Amino acid sequence: MPDALPPGWPEQVHPPDSEGFERTAVGWLFDLCPPDYRSHDVLRAHPVVLARFAREHVVAAVTAARQGYRTARADLLGVVAPEVVDAALGAYDREGRRLAQAGRQVVMVEAALRGERWVPRL
Repeated sequence: MPDALPPGWPEQVHPPDSEGFERTAVGWLFDLCPPDYRSHDVLRAHPVVLARFAREHVVAAVTAARQGYRTARADLLGVVAPEVVDAALGAYDREGRRLAQAGRQVVMVEAALRGERWVPRL
């Protein structure tokens, strides 16, 4: 089953072994990273290295979102209205979940760039 993709595969990235896989993977990975990462020749020339950088960046962002969630109430209480604190906590929660999903997706794309192929199991 050559077109089989693991659950949660990013829709912006073509399947491995298809035309455009590497191009779409590189574009998607760069979109997860700070814009300045695009200026590094090694990241443009070696998608596996880019995937590693993207993975580490997303892990750091997840950690930051979790820390922000843990400390936002204490840091913002008395500075902004309680409903704003609640809204900030909601934003941290949503962003943390989005980043965690992106992290799982980066792992899948990185594995595919390394030549690993996902095989569905019964």
